[in-house]
Amino acid sequence: MVNNTERIDDVRTQFIEKITDNMDAFGAPKSVGLILGIIYMNREPMTLDELSAETGMSKTRMSQVVREMIDMNITERVFKKGFRKDLYQVEEDYYQTFISLFTSTWQKAINRSRHFEQRLKRKLDELKEQPDLTEEDEQAINNLLAELHEWKEYYDWIRRVAEFFESGEIFEHVPKKRR
Repeated sequence: MVNNTERIDDVRTQFIEKITDNMDAFGAPKSVGLILGIIYMNREPMTLDELSAETGMSKTRMSQVVREMIDMNITERVFKKGFRKDLYQVEEDYYQTFISLFTSTWQKAINRSRHFEQRLKRKLDELKEQPDLTEEDEQAINNLLAELHEWKEYYDWIRRVAEFFESGEIFEHVPKKRR
């Protein structure tokens, strides 16, 4: 016979599994979703040892996943007086977790795009300086420069969307439901 504690643990496990699935659907690795769900449902910060024991992952792998989560801005290291081991907690606001996950991903894409733009712009500028450039070559270079300009505007739009989310202004246009 299943007691109430087991039933409650089963529901808690289902929440963790659904958080894992959602994070996977949002493009985050399942291991990130699993750790997020475990810490979230624990309602208290956890150590790498506790997380390793809970998941069966090695402490080394757990450290890698937690570092990835810190980079995504969905977890942070916290300190507890008199406690020697690092503790990790996650944002308990689903909305903020969503914003942090997506905006950190967008910021990485924006940074990669900037490097791409700069590299291509230098190459195209070098090509424009070639003495044996035909009119057809020059037109092709100008077309690529125009395309690069469109690309740059697109990534500027993504940057502004990220700022829109990070500032919380999104909630003025798409408010959170109040209980």
